[in-house]
Amino acid sequence: MQRDDAYLLDMLIYARKARDYCENSGFDDFLQNDLLQSATLHVLQIIGEAANKVSKEYRVSHTEIPWDQIINLRHRLVHDYPRIEFPKVWDIVQNYLPPLITVLEKLVPPEWVYFHPKV
Repeated sequence: MQRDDAYLLDMLIYARKARDYCENSGFDDFLQNDLLQSATLHVLQIIGEAANKVSKEYRVSHTEIPWDQIINLRHRLVHDYPRIEFPKVWDIVQNYLPPLITVLEKLVPPEWVYFHPKV
């Protein structure tokens, strides 16, 4: 589905942004930098929102993506923000986004990536 492809592209774009935002920082830098925290949390929310908009049929056929965890993270960041645990956020960016990016790069049509200048 073309609409699913667009949401997958959004997930890929914003996963790469989160990775890039934190690329030259350590965890202590992350804890001290409110702007970095806010930017990272924002793009994680976008990833979760896009994942939630992917059709159920597509999600069922692509179990290599942890859809429920991604969507639940978005809900927690938006609705339970006082209890955000920054060590967990850092762990997600460092250890879970790189494999997600790899999977998404295989699923997003190459022509979509080619025509999007920020990917």
